[in-house]
Amino acid sequence: MTTTAPARTTTRMAALVREIRTVVDRGLTPEQTAHQVCERVAPHLGAPDLLTPEQCEGSLDRYRQHVLHAEPDGSFSVVALVWLPGQETTIHDHVSWCVAGVHQGQEGELRYRLVPATETSAARLASTETVVNGVGDVCGFAPPGDIHKVRNSCGTKAISIHVYGADVVRLGSSVRRVYTLPVD
Repeated sequence: MTTTAPARTTTRMAALVREIRTVVDRGLTPEQTAHQVCERVAPHLGAPDLLTPEQCEGSLDRYRQHVLHAEPDGSFSVVALVWLPGQETTIHDHVSWCVAGVHQGQEGELRYRLVPATETSAARLASTETVVNGVGDVCGFAPPGDIHKVRNSCGTKAISIHVYGADVVRLGSSVRRVYTLPVD
């Protein structure tokens, strides 16, 4: 992933950040926070004034993360992920609750569950669901149970807005762990 530093915020993004802050400040459970942040993100997706042209730029090497906002107290971050055709993540989970909404194109998600090792078999991942989200679709989740792989699932550029319950500038990423286990 290529990451850019926080850039100029559009008026619409500033409004969205205020809405997210109101939810986060309530001190709800991670699941409740993710659900309510989903409701705040959805109306902004697809709006032409949400991102600057620079925040829509991808990278030929790998998907690109544009940091749009990092709350000073570290309670949440907002990023735009720009995916060119064929770009994808590794299988991973997250350090905190997360919300992802498609702003442009389509984003595919492969979800997994961890099957622990037993006396007769090694630990592995089991595929649980494949989801393709289009413009305006939003999903949210909280650990545990957030193991997935994300990819551009269309033939053009895709852009998604992600909100994490952590400071991705300080951490460098929202990823807690990358999985290399066999997949059923």
